[in-house]
Amino acid sequence: MPKTDVDTTDLSILTHIQENCRLTNVELAEKVNLSPSPCLRRVRNLEAAGVIKGYMALVDQNAVDLPVSVFIQVTLERQVVADLKTFEDAILARPEVMECYLMTGDADYLLRVVARDLAAYQQFLMAHLTQIPGVASIKSSFALKQVVYKTSLPL
Repeated sequence: MPKTDVDTTDLSILTHIQENCRLTNVELAEKVNLSPSPCLRRVRNLEAAGVIKGYMALVDQNAVDLPVSVFIQVTLERQVVADLKTFEDAILARPEVMECYLMTGDADYLLRVVARDLAAYQQFLMAHLTQIPGVASIKSSFALKQVVYKTSLPL
């Protein structure tokens, strides 16, 4: 992966792409005060360097009948590499897990899971999460309301 030093023009490009990744190169170039060729070259360099990881659509989870968000703290019996890998591999295979972080503090992992309803969450919990070897405890918290949700980094 090529090394890219991100300058203020790159940050401007990234800000506009985060706001609307469907901008054409000409529109983006205009917004960042570049001609189209140098703008495209910068975008390609940011992609090649892994600064831009991909492009996607944000889907409203309520619109696709996944209104329940659950934050789950998971503690493992032991924090050894093999147990961490076992847990992470199992979590990577679950489509309802939207985010998973290895944490410091009381819990080893923090997950964000989406579900259709409480029964679907219970199914995930009983059939999958509790079946992962090495899981010592699970604490679930249900989101009542989403106050802030951002996907754009504050550049």
